[in-house]
Amino acid sequence: MKVSSSKEKILKKIREALSNSAPLPFPNSEGSNSVFRPEPKELEVLFAEEFTRLLGKFAFCVNETDAKNQIQKLILEKKWEYIFCVENQLKSLFTDKDLADANNNQGSLSRCDASITSCHYLVARTGAIVMSSAQESGRTTSVYAPVHICIAYVDQLVFDTRDALKAIKEKYSQKMPSFITFAAGPSRTADIEKTLVVGVHGPKEVYLFLIDR
Repeated sequence: MKVSSSKEKILKKIREALSNSAPLPFPNSEGSNSVFRPEPKELEVLFAEEFTRLLGKFAFCVNETDAKNQIQKLILEKKWEYIFCVENQLKSLFTDKDLADANNNQGSLSRCDASITSCHYLVARTGAIVMSSAQESGRTTSVYAPVHICIAYVDQLVFDTRDALKAIKEKYSQKMPSFITFAAGPSRTADIEKTLVVGVHGPKEVYLFLIDR
């Protein structure tokens, strides 16, 4: 079968290109930067918008005392009796009478009204809370409680998922956590007749208290 001259020219160019690879037009940008451009908004504002859009409940705290007061008020309003918290750093926030009046008992996870955990990072672009098995609370505390309360600080905010993973890799370079999760609000599913149902595979409510420091 005779190949036309124009087709032969095209095939020749392809063969030449494959044998003599050309340099990338933008070598410094290939795979080194996020494809998402940072928003001009402050990270805490962007995170709050995305987190609440995903049905999360956001509260900004000017300091740790403000966080104590807001959490105490929440527990009293909801009439919760058993709050599960195993992280020593967080329990130290509530060593005084602030939460004692709210029946802050260290009950078991299976019968608690809510759990309190920390996190590694907050991803502003997606409104996700980044947690892992390396935390004292482990991988189950934020999942099996009916309500998850997360306490974080403004310096834990990052723009993109890539930034959070990079920071975790640097922090745990010797031994990466066996499990890393990105929780964006309460669990949601639309498996049943395409109707959105909240709280089937995880907490029905997620609160994020962001503390300035």
